[in-house]
Amino acid sequence: LAVVVVTTDPRTLEQYDGLIETQQKAAAASKGKGKVVLMLSDKSDYGELSSVHEQELEKGESVAQCFQRVQYNKKLAAKKARKAKAEAALQHRAINDFSGHIPDGLGVKVWGLLNVEQLNSCFRGALSNCVYYSVHNNAIFIGADANQAAAFEYSVHQQAKMPASLVYKFVPRSFPHTPYELERLYKHYVNKHAPHCDRVVMYLLMNELLLFVQKLDKSLLDRTMRALLYDSIYRDLQSPIWNNEDMDFVVP
Repeated sequence: LAVVVVTTDPRTLEQYDGLIETQQKAAAASKGKGKVVLMLSDKSDYGELSSVHEQELEKGESVAQCFQRVQYNKKLAAKKARKAKAEAALQHRAINDFSGHIPDGLGVKVWGLLNVEQLNSCFRGALSNCVYYSVHNNAIFIGADANQAAAFEYSVHQQAKMPASLVYKFVPRSFPHTPYELERLYKHYVNKHAPHCDRVVMYLLMNELLLFVQKLDKSLLDRTMRALLYDSIYRDLQSPIWNNEDMDFVVP
């Protein structure tokens, strides 16, 4: 299509460019089903459609209807993607949120009204002196929490309450007993927005377990220990203990 500009025509070149774009759209729509070419310079009310170079027009469909259909399909695709992501997360948790077979030699603790078998967190007394093991709930306390829990239990002979922090929501028995608990602990340990005191305790827990696991015979490793020892993301844990204030969470 050729447009001849005469000297007596008052319209500017920008106006002619707009006229050409309009004629291109009309020509594509008149074919029943075709491609409408929308330029980035298009200032129409079609919103996001103006940023798309090419969209397929259905037969008898206007440009506005095409825009609505495209937006609906985008929302539907996003909804399906969110649903698939949630299902994958549930499946991942189902696979990893159980401890599996407890290897002979580590010790078993029968716990609760249902007599559930748990790995004995005492680890035959092989943990370092910064850890306190509670016989009341098969949990361990580390750092400053260990001293406070030990003083309470030895004085009143009752179970010490678990500290009110995110750490013990992710790992109720302090040491992670499933790969899923270990994964959650690590994700929040590397989260720079998590409370720094929690990150210090998380590091102490993972590092203490790693030091113990490295001394074990490989036949004594459970699922969580194998993940900690062999998964590359848990190697070379960076200590978040930087100054004397951080040491308050390690030693009171």
